[in-house]
Amino acid sequence: MLTDLDLPALWEYRSDYQEPADFDAFWSSTLAEARSHDLGLKLTPVETPLRTVEVFDLAFAGFGGHPVRGWLRIPRHRTGPLPAVVQFHGYASGRGHPLDDLLWASAGYAHLLVDVRGQGAGYAGGGATPDPVGSGPSHPGFLTRGIEDPHTYVYRRVFTDAVRAVEAVRSVEFTDPGRVGVIGASQGGGIALAVAGLVPDLAAAHFQAPFLCDIRRAARITGSGPYTEIAGYLAARRDRVEAVFDTLGYFDGIGFASRATAPAWFSAGLMDGVCPPSTAFGAFHAYRGEKQIRAWEFNGHEAGGSDDLAVVLPAFQHLLKP
Repeated sequence: MLTDLDLPALWEYRSDYQEPADFDAFWSSTLAEARSHDLGLKLTPVETPLRTVEVFDLAFAGFGGHPVRGWLRIPRHRTGPLPAVVQFHGYASGRGHPLDDLLWASAGYAHLLVDVRGQGAGYAGGGATPDPVGSGPSHPGFLTRGIEDPHTYVYRRVFTDAVRAVEAVRSVEFTDPGRVGVIGASQGGGIALAVAGLVPDLAAAHFQAPFLCDIRRAARITGSGPYTEIAGYLAARRDRVEAVFDTLGYFDGIGFASRATAPAWFSAGLMDGVCPPSTAFGAFHAYRGEKQIRAWEFNGHEAGGSDDLAVVLPAFQHLLKP
């Protein structure tokens, strides 16, 4: 069953999101502080039985100079600098096992799959990046950690790490810094959208069923996690509603979409009860750059799955030319 608006209404929908007046100043100062720390790029080869792909354990300094980890996978047989794709994973997941996610390297890209700090225990393989910053009281999960102040909110650190991940992959000697794209599904799509709004010269982007878009609407209309963490937090702190949504205004994908210019592909499932499709369409309509969206009528949070990739791979090949 449909979980939200039908397709004609989605094409007409526009979010009522209002960005904070100091949105740009907040992110400019946040990234400037992060860049005051040396990037500290480290690449450690990982032995695998793979014949066509090399794997590296990549580490760099993210928010606060804290170490962030990821797997960098590259084609073993290559000539010249490689285009790069930076991928961000779903909620509670992590970078996983070195043998996972071989698609993009197999297609000719340097592929960096980045850990989200403090997550990684929700799926096999897990992650390797702790979050050394604590928070005040929060609802179980990650979404409400530090949520009453944008300076302490967990996604300030996560989005900053993600921007630094692009800077890290551009610093690797065998990548071409002018040919970098970002991708992600669910939480990863929300992170990729934030990066697209914060890094002005990306070459391409793909956001599959993106999380953290049109957040206030999502928290009101879905009964599924992770958005229910916000509802649970506010059910216990009834007088903190505006403080919470004031904070979330700095992290909403619609604010980033209105600043992003890279050619982008969105997708959404009309039966998605996790990230309601209107929230993806809200970000899509606000997106500043060249854009396309595919709505999958009978799919849920998986959106188009591999069929999305069948569209995005040749599109990225045209733009990044591996």
